This record gives sequence, structure tokens and C-alpha cells, in this order.
Amino acid sequence: MTGLPATGRTGAAADHAPTSRAPAGRAHSPGSVTGGEAVVRALAAHGVTDAFGIPGTHNLEIYRHLRPYGIRHVTPRHEQGAGYAADAYARVTGRPGIAITTTGPALLNIAAAVGQAYSDSVPLLVVSPGMPLRHPRQPTGLLHETRSQTEALRGVAAFSHRVASVDEIGAAVARAFTSFRTGRPRPVHIEVPLDVLETVEPVGPERLAPPAGLPAPDPACVRAAADALLGARRPALVLGGGARAAAAECRALAGTLGAPVVTTANGKGVVDERHPLSLGVSLHSPSVQKWLADRDVVLAVGTELAESDAWGPLPALTGTLIRVDVDPAQMYAGRPADLPLVGDARATLAALLTTCRGRARDTAEVEDEADLGTLVTDLRTTRDDETRTRDARWVPYLRAMRRVLAEDAVITSDSAQCCYYGALPHLPVGPEGRYLHPTGFGTLGYALPAAIGAKTACPERQVVALSGDGGLQFSVQELATAAQSGLPLPVVVFDNGGYGEIREEMAARGDTPTAVDLPAVDLPGLARAYGGRGVTVRSPAELAAALAEALVTPGPTVVTVPEESPR
Repeated sequence: MTGLPATGRTGAAADHAPTSRAPAGRAHSPGSVTGGEAVVRALAAHGVTDAFGIPGTHNLEIYRHLRPYGIRHVTPRHEQGAGYAADAYARVTGRPGIAITTTGPALLNIAAAVGQAYSDSVPLLVVSPGMPLRHPRQPTGLLHETRSQTEALRGVAAFSHRVASVDEIGAAVARAFTSFRTGRPRPVHIEVPLDVLETVEPVGPERLAPPAGLPAPDPACVRAAADALLGARRPALVLGGGARAAAAECRALAGTLGAPVVTTANGKGVVDERHPLSLGVSLHSPSVQKWLADRDVVLAVGTELAESDAWGPLPALTGTLIRVDVDPAQMYAGRPADLPLVGDARATLAALLTTCRGRARDTAEVEDEADLGTLVTDLRTTRDDETRTRDARWVPYLRAMRRVLAEDAVITSDSAQCCYYGALPHLPVGPEGRYLHPTGFGTLGYALPAAIGAKTACPERQVVALSGDGGLQFSVQELATAAQSGLPLPVVVFDNGGYGEIREEMAARGDTPTAVDLPAVDLPGLARAYGGRGVTVRSPAELAAALAEALVTPGPTVVTVPEESPR
């Protein structure tokens, strides 16, 4: 559901070309290495340059080899933070994010981040030690002993691979990278038993993921889809995260067909949200849903068309549904495709464009351009009118942020009202920028560690975390990580005194709000305690000034915006 540069749905991650980085004084000819070195050697061979994680008693043999192989390491303060940082790193670079944990509680700590990466189709590789090969089935009280780490991770990852020898490690890493390159990327886990990590064994040549590509669409299916689109009077495009690598093709196809564009959260900005045909992230809008249901042809690219995209059931579509996805299972999941196009999004849309442009379109079937412009403008107005009262508390502040931020800024988001009600529909983003949101799985605490991961990947770009006071405190300790990096990182927090969404849901049920009002925390003071800066602002102008300063000030700056709390 998310989408990465140089991918299809999210497609194969555009990881570095395989290299042969060897540590000083060691050749990469076949020889004997420890399991820990075999892990790092295999990562380096696949172009890995950065990793996130926390060293522990059981993974030290991995850590001793990171620097010699040229892999930079970032140390978050919690394994969830490592997972979210690696997730965001993958989203902005197109290369798999790498996280290293130790055994037991550390691996279970990162499981929430793995679940989020699975939901958003992010290529995340988690490497951990495991219990020894001959560890008894009966508990023995070994440190961090866990009944089955692999079974736990299989519940949230695409697969969990427990190796049985040093020589198998290279194949396991190659398998992970192959899965990232050849279909819908999702997180994977590799477990190396404690005794294998420390064992010295002969290993063969490095095993590299093959340069396999994504599937190409069937030409007959492309022609059938082009026929439907050229014959449509009221076409529409629905873009998910899997359309991200095909931003230019999406824009061109929308213009060629005169088709308005609506996106999911993960598709935000694939087509510039200020484009005359863009309806932005508004699948949740009743007026947009009604409009979409009336389209005679809907082209959905790289999206599940899931309830999490529409914040409820999507309306029945009365027209023809064309689905473009690298994952064949999506053709009959949720809303089955009338015309399926299985393949890489960029290649598929390029083929559609070529076919459509090579044929004449009946002008009687083309919606008048003036009428189309009026339709989109009116829909935007109606969409915003539906939530004007609720969203008014955020919109002026978000406009102030947009004026300050560069076009290629990266904004990381949390499962907070200011994000899904505020920024998703009201903070416009274009293809040069990115908006990273934890969709579907809907974790809390994503924004801050994700911003660290994005800033690690792109230190030259502006990166801003956007959160609420409740969500921030799930990972607030990562302010220390941000301070340690010394890179400018604004953290904008709308403070409504607790869990505002749940408070309002309780009230809507007629319940007395319970356990949702949290004691006030001096978040700017907490930022200073962690080595950063903090300020409270009370107007959009003050936010703009504070954000501009934070973008050029080393370390994190927490900018708190107090909200009226309906207690």
C-alpha cells in the first residue's frame, strides 16, 4: 500500500547494485567466517549502507563487523523505533530498511513495526539471533528464552527464515532481497541461532539475489483496458502507494483521459494535490464516494481499495473497474477487477498511454473541459464543507507549514487526528515530496522514529514529524536519538490533552469518557531534557516562525500547538 521509488505496486525495491565490500585486510574469496560476519558480509554484498538497531548480549558478533564492512549504524532507544526508522528509510530511498535486534523481548518489541510494514508493503529486513540449534524444547531459563521467535514473526511478516548453518546465511539474505525485487515487498525476518552466530565455518562465494524484474502486463489485457478507458465518458483514477513510481504516467494518463484523481493515504502526492484534476486524499468523503460510484470506468493503481483507505466500506461501483497491481491476489480481493492488469505500475501505465495515444477517441465521449474543471472545483468545495467545522482547528496551521516547507520535504505522520483529519486532506504534497503515514495497521508512535529514518536516508532534505501528544509519547524517547544525530528535525505536536479520537468516539456512543484524559506534559521541556529544543506556539504565524528556525537548528525541536480540549 505504500509505494517506493522505482517500483510497481511498491514493486521491487531499488536497492543498491550488489557490491563486494570487504573489510580492510580481508578478501572476499571463499574462506571461513563466523555467522555474525556472514550476516554482515551478505548485507554489504546487497548494497546495504545503513542499519538501525540496538546491540544486546546475543547479537554482538553481528555488531563487531558492521563498521569494517562500511555499514553505518543508528541506535534508537527502543526496537519499535528501530523498526519505524528502517521502514521510513525504505519508503524514501526505495532500498530495503535493515533492523537488527537481539533475542526475545527485543524481537517482540519490533513486531509492531513489522506489522505496519506488512500493511503498507514496505521492504523491511529484521535480523535477530535465536535460541541455539540444539536448544531443548523444554524451557531451560536461558536469557531471553522464547518459545518460538520464528512463529511469532511469521504472524506479522511475509516469512521468518531460521538458518541452520553459517553457509546458509548468504542464501537466506539473498532470498529476502529476491522477495523485495520480484513482487509486492513485505517485511521478512532472518533468525540466526546463537551458536551459529559465533561458529566459524567455511562459506562459499557470496550468494546474490538475481536481477529479476517485475511482471509485465498481458498485451491483450492492456488493449481491453485501453478500449474501456477510451470509451469512457466519466473516467476516474484511484491511486495507491503502488503508483508512486509511475507518477509521471499517472499524471499523463489523467490528462489524456480527462480523469479526476483521488488517492489513498499512501498514494498522497503521486499526482500533485494542487493539480486541476486532483481531489487529493478524499476516499473517505461521502461526496467523493458518491461521485466515484457514478464513474463509468475506474482505473485503480496499486491500491487494495480497502476499508482503511475509505475509513469504512467503499460504495458499490456502477462502472467498469480496471485494477493495476503487481500482486495478482489483488485482482480478486476486496473489489474484484472487471479488467485485471497484473504487472509493474510504471510499465503497465506506459503501455496504456501508448495504446491510448495511438488511437482516436470519439469526441462525443469526452467530458467538456470546462465542465470537468467545474466538477473538480465543486467536489473539492463540497468535500471540505463536510468537515469544515471539525477541521478548522488544524487547517490554518497546516497552511502555515506548507508555506515554510520545501517542495521536496518529507513529512512523517502518526495515527493522530491532526494527521488523518488534518494533514492527509489539507496539507498538499506533490511528487517531489513525501508524506509517510502508518495506514491500515494504524500504529501509534510512528512519526518521530520514522522522521529519524527519513533524515538518516536524506540528510539534505527537510524532514518534519507531525504527531499528537498521545501518539508522540509512544516513542518520545527517540528525541534522544534525534539529538545524538545532530540533524535538524522539527517535531510538530498538536496537544489535545490525551487520546482525542477515542474521547470523541466515547462521547458519540453516549459513554462517559474514560481513561482518555492525560495529565499535561511539558513536551518542550522534555525535548530540552533530551538535548533538543522546545517551544509552544499559539498561532499559525508563530508556528511558521518556529518551524523555519527548527529546520536550520541542529537536533530536534518540539513545537507544541495546544488545542482546546473538550473535557
